[in-house]
Amino acid sequence: MRFLVQLLGFALILLGVYFLGRNIIFTTNAYPYFWRGLSADLSIFCLVLGVLWLVIVPVGAKNLGWIFVIAGIVFVFGSSRAILNPTSLWQFFISFAAMTLGYRMLATGRSPFRH
Repeated sequence: MRFLVQLLGFALILLGVYFLGRNIIFTTNAYPYFWRGLSADLSIFCLVLGVLWLVIVPVGAKNLGWIFVIAGIVFVFGSSRAILNPTSLWQFFISFAAMTLGYRMLATGRSPFRH
């Protein structure tokens, strides 16, 4: 039963990310010079390196992974390649509730409505 609750929690997290991520568009352009798209390349490099660092490196050294992830997010917005479309309050509520409940179910293996 615990596995099914965790599986449902993971599905809820994915559903919440899907609802929130539908309004975020990442674009790319081909540039004639290499330095014009450098910020977009740096953002992808930093995000990949940060995620790999968080997954592979032992627990004590994970702070550097978070620094790479934050730098990658800053580079995405610095390159103006992320388009954020308007999100309704209802859609934000559903996605945030699904991610929160899903995380709790995944972490504890229990239904969030039972004490």
